[in-house]
Amino acid sequence: MKNRSELRDIIIKVLYQVYILEKTNVEYDIDNLISEQLEIENSFVKDSINGVIKNQDNISKLANKYLTDWTIDRLSKVDKAILSLGIYELIYTDTPSIVCINETIELSKIYSDTNVTKMMNACLDKIYHNEDLHGKE
Repeated sequence: MKNRSELRDIIIKVLYQVYILEKTNVEYDIDNLISEQLEIENSFVKDSINGVIKNQDNISKLANKYLTDWTIDRLSKVDKAILSLGIYELIYTDTPSIVCINETIELSKIYSDTNVTKMMNACLDKIYHNEDLHGKE
């Protein structure tokens, strides 16, 4: 059984694939993409991926509002996946804010460079301090 950190890693891999396929206008089945990465169905993974995709426009608007001198679409696809998942969890789930931010930063440390990690941390921190997180904490 994978822990949540390992599942988040799978989520960003699937989101990365989705972003590539969408950019190239290739049709895909989200359940097939998930099953290629995960042997056992997992509601956290499925709900998170579908939640990010469903709310991508709002997630991108929030990211763009708080990113300095960047837009989310200028980030690499993997960085976009990491930041989108972090914002999704921060805004749309009951995962504690500190966990959302820390997990995003840990993923960014694996897949991104230090400057991108700092940029994501600053963006999530601004969202945390400036947006209504629906009574979290």
